[in-house]
Amino acid sequence: MDNFAVFGNPIKHSRSPQIHALFAAETGISHSYAQVLTSLENFEQMLRQFFNTGGLGANITMPFKERAFALCDHLTERAVMSRAVNTVKKYPDGSLLGDNTDGIGLISDLQRLDLLFQENRVLIVGAGGAARGVILPLLSFGCRLVLTNRTFSRAQELVSFYRHLGDISAVPLDKLASADYDLIINATSLGVHGKAPALQGSLITPAVSCYDMFYQDGDTPFISWCRQQGAKRCAGGLGMLVGQAAYAFLLWHGVLPPILSVLEQLCSGQT
Repeated sequence: MDNFAVFGNPIKHSRSPQIHALFAAETGISHSYAQVLTSLENFEQMLRQFFNTGGLGANITMPFKERAFALCDHLTERAVMSRAVNTVKKYPDGSLLGDNTDGIGLISDLQRLDLLFQENRVLIVGAGGAARGVILPLLSFGCRLVLTNRTFSRAQELVSFYRHLGDISAVPLDKLASADYDLIINATSLGVHGKAPALQGSLITPAVSCYDMFYQDGDTPFISWCRQQGAKRCAGGLGMLVGQAAYAFLLWHGVLPPILSVLEQLCSGQT
């Protein structure tokens, strides 16, 4: 019986089990961890069954982060402000605590890569659970945010929710043309399907940094497209994945595992 697991759909590509195995080895903490493919219809049922049969903690990935938020009995401030949950902890009384470690994972990785500075003008593509988890941390860091999304009304809803917390606005996809952004973040799940957002090439210059919250071996479709348009500073989301996983491990065990050494082992294939 695995006491910890990641739930998602799709899930086959996930490197979370590798990461958590490395955390266990680095810290000496027993930490069995599985991945669970969940159908769109029975996510809540499967998550509750996991916790009812010995599960102690779960990570939640696409497309269930907003549904996990509604399922938890208690929420951290980060979860409340993002209205999305990527980490769940079971309390001894059986109640569930929801947290969101995506934001701190993203910020730490962007800083590691030297891609983020205060007053940066940042374009976030996407308005789902992944975007929700990183908006407040970026605003708190001092960034000026512009949201865009295929369904523009969803981007507008997020702007209305976060407007009182910082400089944030929304622009329709087909109105994005000028390259006046310091950083573009892809927060969509299109990479899972081998696709990139339908952005105009005029957004990209050698001065624009590009980051994909999705990750895979080699460049993601979004990063490949950015490089083709002339972007020089690009990165996929593996570092963010390790960072958010480390803070999930901290929530569960009270110990923050080493992020950089685990990331280096993953990138060098020493897993």
